[in-house]
Amino acid sequence: MTSREFIQRKAAIMSRSLEELAPTYRCTAEQPNPVRICEGHPSESECLRVLALLDDVFFPGYRTDCTAGEPVETLIIERLDEAYDILYRQVRRALPLRWQSESVRDGMREAPATLNDAELTEEAERVLGEFFGRLPSVRELLKLDVVAAYHGDPAARSHSEVILSYPGIRAITAHRVAHELYRLDVPLIPRIISEHVHARTGIEIHPGATIGERFFIDHGSGVVIGETTLIGKRVRIYQGVTLGAYTFKLDSAGHPLKGGKRHPTVEDDVVIYPGATILGSKTVVGAGAIIGGNVWLTDSVPPGSTVTLRFDGSQVMQVIRNNSRRAVAGR
Repeated sequence: MTSREFIQRKAAIMSRSLEELAPTYRCTAEQPNPVRICEGHPSESECLRVLALLDDVFFPGYRTDCTAGEPVETLIIERLDEAYDILYRQVRRALPLRWQSESVRDGMREAPATLNDAELTEEAERVLGEFFGRLPSVRELLKLDVVAAYHGDPAARSHSEVILSYPGIRAITAHRVAHELYRLDVPLIPRIISEHVHARTGIEIHPGATIGERFFIDHGSGVVIGETTLIGKRVRIYQGVTLGAYTFKLDSAGHPLKGGKRHPTVEDDVVIYPGATILGSKTVVGAGAIIGGNVWLTDSVPPGSTVTLRFDGSQVMQVIRNNSRRAVAGR
């Protein structure tokens, strides 16, 4: 085959592919298209750059080198300045998705009117002002999370080891950033952040989940925490734990309804061991309870209880101990 023949054949293939692909990007009121040409969506790489910069603010000198003798204020202001500029652009791109999301959720053919340019600027500035104002509180929470990991794991030799190597700290750092953006109703960016750390650590925490102070995930692989989960203070969970939804309410077309509480509540001082699955919006794990490995829960557990599995030779039993009383249920 000559060079000319190769180019001609390639051109024919490219032309045919383009001709057949082009219609797949069209979107009309009659035929909505969920996968069309990107229209100013936030940049994944830029959002992750913001996360890296804020990670440096929360843990200065741990993720990147500090210049010897440089005041910590210099490092922090440099990172904050760059993070603000990047995030401002990405938030402006994301804000119109608020209304597009509403139109999809409500089954509308066309998205309602969005903010004009001046209104987008004002709303983006408001969001960033609120978000950056919350960063000191986020850092205080992360300091307590580091302490909880250090005291919760006998293998931990130092706070530095926890910060630098524990996947649970990576996951909760990303979550606390994503959660604040979620609370400010910033579309898409929180999920970009949470799914990035999910891919990196194997820990999936939806940005909507509310998590109290001194939270510790030990090991972490396979952990799933759903959007409407409420977790109290000083909670410790292990690998393979799922805090998920039990059932979904469906609309008339059979599609899951959006919104509403779907996931469990875990009160203060609870320990959940590997492989446990806790499901349902009405399921409450009472304060101080201990949930054993591989337990399956769809009902609430009283405070101070211990839930374990026991094999009696013929079947697996789920045992709930509460003080001196014991309840046994077949599984």
